Amino acid sequence: MTDPTIRAEDLGLRYRRRGGAWALRGCDFTLPAGRVCALVGPNGAGKSTLLALAAGLLRPTEGTIHAPAREHLAYVAQDKPLHPRLSVADTLRMGRELNPGRWDEAAARRVIADELDPDALVRDLSGGGRTRVALALALGKRPELLLLDEPMADLDPLARHQLMGLLMADAAERGTTVVMSSHILTELEGSCDHLLLLHGGKVRLDGPVDTLLSAHTLLTGPIGDLAPHTVVESRTTGRQLTALVRHEGPVEGPWDTTAPSLEDLLLAHLRATEGAPA
Repeated sequence: MTDPTIRAEDLGLRYRRRGGAWALRGCDFTLPAGRVCALVGPNGAGKSTLLALAAGLLRPTEGTIHAPAREHLAYVAQDKPLHPRLSVADTLRMGRELNPGRWDEAAARRVIADELDPDALVRDLSGGGRTRVALALALGKRPELLLLDEPMADLDPLARHQLMGLLMADAAERGTTVVMSSHILTELEGSCDHLLLLHGGKVRLDGPVDTLLSAHTLLTGPIGDLAPHTVVESRTTGRQLTALVRHEGPVEGPWDTTAPSLEDLLLAHLRATEGAPA
């Protein structure tokens, strides 16, 4: 077994063909082994770039990223690149032959289930069908690190729920480290125990979900001084204040306090111009 930890130090990547813009810069984080990490951020934040760097498909312009070797990880990209002229059965056979000694046919077949005709060509499948085949290849490889870039975007809600449950059960059984980007926040809430929030190519939040949630409080009440707490987002209606704060010590004052949900936390940080200090 390798160490399926991901560690980035001053990581940056610059796309020369895009006018020299930085997709990522100054990123530092460590994702411990066995975590299921939600990778979140607006379009253009650098999520796909980070996953491609972790998969070894891109080389950083500066800094380093340490992840398991390619034979120990599986990467499912947004466009699900598959050979269009192969059948479903032939695609799985290819996965078996390319991963001798590691291939788990039962795991791959569970993803396909009875939903796809083994003789159907990949080019004739729906977007959801191609997603199933890509995920079957990924799980069949028995990876120690599983990288998923918007994996469920092509699936209907029922199929999304089914496959998410299968993925999480498989990860829990094998202790797989998972990094999953998604714009569907409710999809992440019940599945992920670690959060990595990117904004403007930088890490804005990083840590266990429970720790981050317990460090934030939703306040509602009369307008007042919130110091010394870090205000992530606030809005006022008349004399009423609603704010999400990253609290420094006990929250005192004439406010009603509630614990935020993961969706509350993410939306507030995403709406904030610069986000709270990481």
